[in-house]
Amino acid sequence: MTSTDTAAAFVPAPATAYQGDIARYWNNEARPVNLRLGDVDGLYHHHYGIGAIDTESLGTPEDSEYEKKLITELHRLESAQAEVLLDHLGPITPDDTLMDAGCGRGGSMVMAHQRFGCKVEGVTLSSTQADFGNRRAQELGIADHVHSRVCNMLDTPFANGQMSGSWNNESSMYVDLHDLFAEHARVLKVGGRYVTITGCWNPRYGQPSKWVSQINAHFECNIHSRREYLRAMADNRLVPQAVIDLTPDTLPYWELRATSSLVTGIEEAFIESYKDGSFQYVLIAADRV
Repeated sequence: MTSTDTAAAFVPAPATAYQGDIARYWNNEARPVNLRLGDVDGLYHHHYGIGAIDTESLGTPEDSEYEKKLITELHRLESAQAEVLLDHLGPITPDDTLMDAGCGRGGSMVMAHQRFGCKVEGVTLSSTQADFGNRRAQELGIADHVHSRVCNMLDTPFANGQMSGSWNNESSMYVDLHDLFAEHARVLKVGGRYVTITGCWNPRYGQPSKWVSQINAHFECNIHSRREYLRAMADNRLVPQAVIDLTPDTLPYWELRATSSLVTGIEEAFIESYKDGSFQYVLIAADRV
């Protein structure tokens, strides 16, 4: 069975017209900012980065290799973000199974398997992404442990309590949070850990700012407030163990990206909203009770 057949075998009808639009959006997405960064080492992410810039590795803009070094550095920060998410999953053994909800092209799934030796099931509405992730797993010789499927993250085919851990890495802004956390609570075993890293608007600002509205329009998503995350978790047997503000840690990534050849036009909205406090980048780790 080919990787395309594997992905296509799980194609469900999108639950809503909006999800159909999102599936088409990501099926057609081929941004250089995602693909060129992934080409650095074969880990293809669909999230942003955290950490201090290694200015020594960059050199100076006059260097003929500067742009290549900048792309490598942006990718290092992307993978550092995924490592922080995996840090918060707790103790995972090779016998465990994890779920990546909104898995993109599968970079975080590969990293999870490489770290824990476990099985990782990814779900995405995009057949293009699922096929890509399955091809990479086959190329790496880990297809028996890392698998992507076309699936609605609000209605997965997994058994109750099957997962020891699960996560959303910048994918929760495409769904209703109560529906999302109800599904995570269903597939997680009691004591299992859920982690999300996400951008959210800051309730203390009052309402979503113009910058947040621009981000919503750019990605065709609906960014939630931090308060909504915590309320929806509480309603679905997910008890937060850590809430970490990563905003200061992600700002360097955006400021560096804004100087690269990979700009998409949305960099200003992220930078300004992080600076004015209307938008935050947070990690929330919660246990299923």
